[in-house]
Amino acid sequence: MGSAQEKDELYALDISGVEWHGAPGTSPDEERVEIAYLPGGAVAMRSSLDPETVLRYTEAEWRAFVLGARDGEFDLK
Repeated sequence: MGSAQEKDELYALDISGVEWHGAPGTSPDEERVEIAYLPGGAVAMRSSLDPETVLRYTEAEWRAFVLGARDGEFDLK
């Protein structure tokens, strides 16, 4: 998906000023998954309960996840 250098650059990126988004209809004071859009189509993801732990995904990784979710790849059987 992403090269090691691409991931290193993504994690070196200062994201202190990004805008975090939760699912529509949720509020920041409730437990939720939040995402932030980063340069180059990358995405950061965190839990509102642990905002200091942030996962970062390249554009290709995020696209693969979204398409997999849409196609039911992660559905419980």
